[in-house]
Amino acid sequence: MNMSRTERPEGARERLVVIGGDAAGMSAASQARRLRGPDELEIVAFERGHFSSFSACGIPYWVGGDVPERDRLIARTPEEHRARDIDLRMRTEVVEIDVEGARVRVRDVESGAESWTSYDKLVIATGARPIRPVLPGVDAPGVHGVQTLDDGQALLDTLSTTKGRRAVVVGAGYIGVEMAEALINRGYEVTVVNRGKEPMSTLDPDMGRLVHRAMAGMGITMVDDAEVTKVLTGDDGRVRAVATDDAEYPADVVVLGIGVRPETELAKAAGLPVGDHGGLLTDLSMRVRGHDDIWAGGDCVEVLDLVTGRERHIPLGTHANKHGQVIGSNVGGGYATFPGVVGTAVSKVCDLEIARTGLREKDARRAGLQYVTVTIESTSRAGYYPGAAPMTVKMLAERRTGRLLGVQIVGREGAGKRVDIAAVALTAGMTVEQMTVLDLGYAPPFSPVWDPILVAARKAATAVRSSAS
Repeated sequence: MNMSRTERPEGARERLVVIGGDAAGMSAASQARRLRGPDELEIVAFERGHFSSFSACGIPYWVGGDVPERDRLIARTPEEHRARDIDLRMRTEVVEIDVEGARVRVRDVESGAESWTSYDKLVIATGARPIRPVLPGVDAPGVHGVQTLDDGQALLDTLSTTKGRRAVVVGAGYIGVEMAEALINRGYEVTVVNRGKEPMSTLDPDMGRLVHRAMAGMGITMVDDAEVTKVLTGDDGRVRAVATDDAEYPADVVVLGIGVRPETELAKAAGLPVGDHGGLLTDLSMRVRGHDDIWAGGDCVEVLDLVTGRERHIPLGTHANKHGQVIGSNVGGGYATFPGVVGTAVSKVCDLEIARTGLREKDARRAGLQYVTVTIESTSRAGYYPGAAPMTVKMLAERRTGRLLGVQIVGREGAGKRVDIAAVALTAGMTVEQMTVLDLGYAPPFSPVWDPILVAARKAATAVRSSAS
């Protein structure tokens, strides 16, 4: 007897299929299981790698030695998921989604055996893939991307067996600067080759210049406004250098830190909608647009930017876990939404903290917004208190309304997490004038009497008033 997805035998279980065993996928599976027991909902999850529910963000700190053991980055093992009646199948890759037939084709990574699994509800959490440029020699031994725990282990294996101590990091975004720190901690001579004029393209160039200066002061050789054209190898086939148009940089190990793209080839082949940045498009419930029984979350989706009202791709574990919670609640019979993001991120290289939220200047121009900017210098604590460290805060506000548009912070200990104040203000749609009276905590060990965020807000409010006159 043919039966549609809505015509089920009385008492039959629904089946939820999850593609991807990391943050978004397993958060969705776990939340759905909390709301619906195994007698009501069967959950089958497929993960092509060796690990589930791990922190990719922690890999640079494991490589650098701050995190001593790989397993500390694993939040929940496959066995722990299975103990909660989630059928997590490792080393199993989904290679096709048949939307009309409500089924997925899976392949055992080890044996190559294939089979079909039907679903009533589907969650796509395929994540993102590292950008690996098409260059001569890029696949040579000693060249590493860093996205999974397997990648991190392969890099550590290389570091432990390579006799030389010269490392080149290609790219100076979050991954690049964090890996530069990790390699410095490992005792390597580090060169960072960056396409941009300054590191950290998520900052405006004037703030990126502060990062450049600090990294150079830590002994990292910065090569900006340069593009790698090839990876050179020695007689043994291993990497020996990277080349740009102008120079060669010796390397015993190369780390690619160029960034990631949404892993959506599988979804696109199934005819599911993707946006301008290559990520799947969903509604506020994280349901894939136009498909009632398919959800998506994590690094493979685009999300709403609450400042501009446009879609963006922002691959962060914080978002992925929230997406999973929303999806699991909806699949489990509850109701939840993910309203969007303001683009908050924080990182560090050695003792330099780097943070941003909202728009850069070029983002504001692209959105057609008129704006003012201010930059202030302050300290993390009262200037007379021991340990007070300098920080620079840049703030953008809309010219006519004074609405906060963005904040960037570069400084030492105590600087980075101040960006959270701005993130809350952005989410609330506050003006810089309103921010000047925020009741922030004060004591000399924690802040000057005027917190740096308040100082920047006061200066921005003055700039807004001046621009209106």
